[in-house]
Amino acid sequence: MNGRMMAYYLMVIPAALLFFAFHTFPAIQGIYYSFTNWNGINLDYDFVGFKNYINLFKDTAVRDSYLFTFKFAIFAGVLVNIISLAVAIGLNAKIKGRNFFRAVYFLPNILSVLIVGFIFNFVFTSIIPNLGEKYQIEFLTENILGNANLAWIGILIVFIWQSCAFNIILYLSGLQTVPHELYEASSLDGANRWQQFWKITFPVIAPFFTINMVLAMKNALMVFDQIVAMTGGGPGTVTTSISYLIYTGGLAGGEFAFQSANGVIYFIVIMAISVFQLKVLQKREMDM
Repeated sequence: MNGRMMAYYLMVIPAALLFFAFHTFPAIQGIYYSFTNWNGINLDYDFVGFKNYINLFKDTAVRDSYLFTFKFAIFAGVLVNIISLAVAIGLNAKIKGRNFFRAVYFLPNILSVLIVGFIFNFVFTSIIPNLGEKYQIEFLTENILGNANLAWIGILIVFIWQSCAFNIILYLSGLQTVPHELYEASSLDGANRWQQFWKITFPVIAPFFTINMVLAMKNALMVFDQIVAMTGGGPGTVTTSISYLIYTGGLAGGEFAFQSANGVIYFIVIMAISVFQLKVLQKREMDM
């Protein structure tokens, strides 16, 4: 083995060991504990087979968390991509201060999700209601995070604002690959901006749309930090996502084995949705 190969192994092996120790091994342990009745504290536990998995389908809290998460993910995935693509097209145009605006739109991506969540919690609970009272705007006087019907919208707003930053960058990268000559040729043929978008721009950036759609949906299905910082799953349990339920029930609720089973199902669901999206969207790319 020459010196170069040794250097490669010295870089790869420690990283692989750390990944296995802090990611793969805990995941395997979680699968193992999902077949037990361990509460996460006591040293003694018994194997219960698929009992935890069966009980998952009977638990109303689990059902409600899945319904909320799916609803949130659908709205978030669609809106993030629509807004990101629209902003990216604007930032790709020849406007003054283009680089400045690109930096501004990317800024949310480098901020801590928890800190942003706590800031918006203060905005929704104090600043906006105070402004509503000061200027006598009735619909602004209510704290939407305390409203069971509107709390999820507050989380959605923050999620979209922060998620769009990365998606915009990906769409900008895709727009750079569109040959300008195609726009000139289509203009000579009398195509308007809308026709240029659907016939030229979108087919070329279709692979970037696929990536963004899968990432946005996956991130929305895993929503956690915003809920911790803004609602704590409330009011009541109306904004309890799957990941938040696994965290609270598994670590603080004495349901470690039960929520481990929930985590296994959760992983399978995310993988299935991601693979389905990839197959459908990639097939659409080939048909365009």
